[in-house]
Amino acid sequence: MSGLAITPDGQHTTRRPTRVGPLLGGWGVAELTAALVVLFLIGCAVAPGVFAPGSPTAVDPRNAFSPPSPSHWFGTDESGRDVWTRVVHGTATSLLIGVAATAIGLALGTVLATAAAAGGRFVDFAVGRVLEILFAFPGLLLALLVIVIAGPGPVTATIAVGLSTAPGYARLIRGQLLQVRSSDFVEAAKVLGHPPLRILTQHILPNAVAPLFVLATLGVGQAVVWASALSYLGLGAQPPAPEWGAMLAAARTYLATAWWLTLFPGLMIVATALSTTVLGRGLQRRVREGGR
Repeated sequence: MSGLAITPDGQHTTRRPTRVGPLLGGWGVAELTAALVVLFLIGCAVAPGVFAPGSPTAVDPRNAFSPPSPSHWFGTDESGRDVWTRVVHGTATSLLIGVAATAIGLALGTVLATAAAAGGRFVDFAVGRVLEILFAFPGLLLALLVIVIAGPGPVTATIAVGLSTAPGYARLIRGQLLQVRSSDFVEAAKVLGHPPLRILTQHILPNAVAPLFVLATLGVGQAVVWASALSYLGLGAQPPAPEWGAMLAAARTYLATAWWLTLFPGLMIVATALSTTVLGRGLQRRVREGGR
């Protein structure tokens, strides 16, 4: 509520209205909605049987191509399998690939950036040239190249997406490392005689890498989209696995007659990418405001 407040010098001033829901920490409607969507996705991944008790591979030819109804919320596919059940059970595969690929990209990017920042000019030059070569390839094209070499499959798709995101993380982390390395507290540690390895592991890396884990939230949505694209091309999860990209690939033949087969898996991909992006940008903004 707004009202009058008295300043220390005795002057009256208008008090700013208190924000609704102070316990929400200033989060907006978009961020809260995104957080709820992410929590729902995590719940589907951890305990899919709670939201969809049936089997995602159970067939019922008599109910094939049934449109959405109270008995089948998202309809059924060409084999009579419940699309809602398959979408819910496919959440675990898609999120696992997204999180694992992001972790691989972060880990490899951290290694490359640390080597560049702490290995001297020659190592920094070599790593920089490698990153430039990798940046010459679009991320998805680089993932396709890895799969062509290693073969298709969900594990290969996860590694491929992780490797394709590593150059971006490496460039960001390298910039953070160089910025932190020139900080006053690092210079103070050098003056106190701390060994270089201790300065790197206890002062530089924690302060450089920690803020980037917020950015990794943005990368999860991108990784899910890329993994679904690879599965759509037949290079990731294979049918009849309940994976969103594979479901889209199987349903493209029936796009004109059974629209629900592509609509709902596609909506899940969009909802995952959008919610993680909004949540990541919200966290990024709060970290930036907290550092002021």
